[in-house]
Amino acid sequence: MDFELSEEQRQIRDQIARLCRRFDDAYWRARDEEAAFPEDFYRAIAESGWLGVAMPESCGGAGLGIAEAAIMMRAIAESGAGMAGASSVHMNIFGLQPVVKFGTPEQQARMLPPLIRGEDKACFAVTEPETGLDTTQIKTRAVRDGDHYLISGQKVWISTAQVATRVLLLARTTPIDQVKKKTDGLSLFYTPIDRAKVEIRVIKKMGRHAVDSNMMFFDQMRVPVEDRIGAEGEGFRYILHGFNPERILIASEAVGIGFAAIRRAAQYAKTRVVFGRPIGMNQAIQHPLARSWMELESAGLMVMKAASLYDRGMDCGAEANTAKYLAAEACFKACETAVMTHGGMGYSSEYHVERYLRESLIPRIAPVSPQMILNYVAERVLDLPRSY
Repeated sequence: MDFELSEEQRQIRDQIARLCRRFDDAYWRARDEEAAFPEDFYRAIAESGWLGVAMPESCGGAGLGIAEAAIMMRAIAESGAGMAGASSVHMNIFGLQPVVKFGTPEQQARMLPPLIRGEDKACFAVTEPETGLDTTQIKTRAVRDGDHYLISGQKVWISTAQVATRVLLLARTTPIDQVKKKTDGLSLFYTPIDRAKVEIRVIKKMGRHAVDSNMMFFDQMRVPVEDRIGAEGEGFRYILHGFNPERILIASEAVGIGFAAIRRAAQYAKTRVVFGRPIGMNQAIQHPLARSWMELESAGLMVMKAASLYDRGMDCGAEANTAKYLAAEACFKACETAVMTHGGMGYSSEYHVERYLRESLIPRIAPVSPQMILNYVAERVLDLPRSY
């Protein structure tokens, strides 16, 4: 059992860190204040080939695993880019795993290379206002009309929809009252966004202003049959293959944000002098920072365990969910500690830690709540009865 990164993995971390140094904290604060998508950062990642880190080599990707993608995403977040930087490329890294797993060779050749080159931006449209995490109850309909489907319905909390060119969308093709199992009758599509048939409204939110979150209203948007991924009615099974990598990457990003916050707080504690001594000499400052470092380091190990299991084709549901839970909680605590270490200046945008704290709530909430993860572990690992 080896807990060290391989030479290739260290190179990935170092190369990403070097690229990210071109985009400092001032850059990300400006993007946050302007609510402007970090297009130049996105282009730098795309032009360096990193969008294809976990995509097949046959389609222009690097053919590496989720472990390498997790290392990359942590390095982005840890650079100070936080969730803004990570979210600008996040969907492109993991989101099309259903196409990688279940798309036809023709679909892979048509859909993946433009994404890897950065020519396409994708958004992921599953969540709906009235269903939340109960995905089987989604109401967006895709009705077959010859060699097309007509899609109508509403989606919510869709990241990057303002700048996306394509959408990975889950819709019901068979009404729920006509299927044997409620997970049946859902179909998955990856298709261009026809903005004449889709209204996209920005959701004003607490943090990560540089990357938009949206409501999407589909009104009879025509989608060709060849943009359906896999068999009709099997979409729920397909998106499950994206859940574990998403949790792993979100967890890795959370670890990165937490370490960025602790690094800034430790530096401040060494230089801030009160009552004739650096505040970092006080154990009341030292111990919370040390505890956060330990919690983040432990969460990072669970992230890599989950990624290793996924890449080896092994069951990793418990590990991926646990990694997401531990990393999100450790990240939030680290960012809170960083703000408090700065005292009043922690509340100032000048020192950046307030931005980290606002963004740390994202991995805590999404894509699944901590309570639902606790339910999962209780039921799937401890074999306790289902509570909902």
